[in-house]
Amino acid sequence: MEALVCKRLGDPASASAWLELRQLPSDIGQVPREASPPFHPGSDYAGTVDAVGPSVTKFKVGDPVCSFAALGSFASFIVQDQSLLFGLPKGCDLVAAAALPVAFGTSHVALVHRANLTSSQVLLVLGAAGGVGASAVQIAVARGAEKVQFLKSLGVDHVVDLSNQNLTASVKEFLKSRNLKGVDVLYDPVGGKLTKEAMKLLNWGAQILVIGFASGEIPVIPANITLVKNWTVHGLYWGSYIIHRPAVLEDSVQELLSWMQKGLITIHISHTYSLSEAHLAFSAIKDRKAIGKVMIAFDDKGRSKL
Repeated sequence: MEALVCKRLGDPASASAWLELRQLPSDIGQVPREASPPFHPGSDYAGTVDAVGPSVTKFKVGDPVCSFAALGSFASFIVQDQSLLFGLPKGCDLVAAAALPVAFGTSHVALVHRANLTSSQVLLVLGAAGGVGASAVQIAVARGAEKVQFLKSLGVDHVVDLSNQNLTASVKEFLKSRNLKGVDVLYDPVGGKLTKEAMKLLNWGAQILVIGFASGEIPVIPANITLVKNWTVHGLYWGSYIIHRPAVLEDSVQELLSWMQKGLITIHISHTYSLSEAHLAFSAIKDRKAIGKVMIAFDDKGRSKL
């Protein structure tokens, strides 16, 4: 089988120096998941069941499934426990299904199970044109005309283009036009200075969802202001739910798959590459060319075997 191997940590722009495509024995079993190089990268994925073990009861050969893994999904064959697989409807777009678990799962758990977001609340999403951000948008922050147009096509109420607009001024003007006092929920996968600026827009009693730090800078949320304004700060590491709240994660993904099947959610994929072009996928993300998700497909149907 073919699998991508990270030989050492490095800059995606020079990916050939640290990523390698290897032919591995087809009976290698479950790919290693150690965090230090060399390791097999990759997270969420979709494919068809190629073989099942004697204790497998949920799936049969040929069934389409999707899942996620800490590491190791950039391979043509994957071994996974049935408890971590989610069944897909026949004829499902497997590339779209592979893009769903982590990005949409993060937003679903964060907004539904943690923030209990209602339709009357104001949601501000930083980095909204990325894979995670695009799954949770109302007032959106992005950079560049193409990303702004994409977010508008999703029906976002207001988009702030950071290439030519000030976040605070733009959002305040929008809030005033709607006779709104401020932002109720801040969805933040970016961090850094943008978080600090966005906090100026939050209402008393607002909620802050800490999703990630795409800016590379971990923000400081002042405890004294949190106290005075009665803010609630939620940390949201979606993957840990499989250990601590597996039932919540299972229900969340199943509901999202139902929404996808009914056409209630849109999974936008801006770039798709083959396994041998994986370095281009990493470069697209690094160079901020991604709008929605960047995917790796293994054949003309975009699937791996499990």
